[in-house]
Amino acid sequence: MSEMALLREKALTLHQRLVGAYGEPRLRPHGESLAELVNTILSQNTNDRNRDVAYAQLRARFPTWEAVRDAPPADIVAAIRPAGLAPSKGPRIQAALRTITEARGALSLDFLRDLPLAEAQDWLLALDGVGPKTAAIVLLFALGRPAFPVDTHVHRVTLRLGLLPPRTSREKAHTLLEALLPDELYYPFHLNVITHGRQVCHARRPACALCLVADLCPYSEEVSDDSKA
Repeated sequence: MSEMALLREKALTLHQRLVGAYGEPRLRPHGESLAELVNTILSQNTNDRNRDVAYAQLRARFPTWEAVRDAPPADIVAAIRPAGLAPSKGPRIQAALRTITEARGALSLDFLRDLPLAEAQDWLLALDGVGPKTAAIVLLFALGRPAFPVDTHVHRVTLRLGLLPPRTSREKAHTLLEALLPDELYYPFHLNVITHGRQVCHARRPACALCLVADLCPYSEEVSDDSKA
């Protein structure tokens, strides 16, 4: 069996065990692609609570995306300050909204549903402040298209499990993990790996003794060997 086939088999085994532990989330695309885009930009380098506070303040003060786009930059920065890095995120959000308007004649990303997936990804990646993770989140969660977001938890867990080569960057991990899984598993695998990362495979002091996939994990073996030394 080839190395790729073995990795795919391992990824499927991981998926099945995580579903047994955490359930199988069902994808229900919400269709709010602009909201997802802005929310994900706000989430960069901050926690969910700060992101949510910043997003709520932004929408309360500027109830339309046109208002966000056209507002004085300082007012946007003030509204999203709880998310951190507001002087950078505010201009990025406004620049992205202006680019969409100029390219499409209106503030909408609905057209991405009909583009070939690679073109849709490239279109989003051309926006200021949008990287592979942000593009994948917009495509998957808002539009229901097969893209695989890699956040810090997914990156950490899949590296430890050996699904990615050592020192693989988070950006490169997107395409590598997409190649290991069928499209229909992107959503449940993504969410369940995040849950596992938060509950068991912590960045510091992972609970390897409690891990349901420890037998698949080279990192767990290293931790076990170190504890015996």
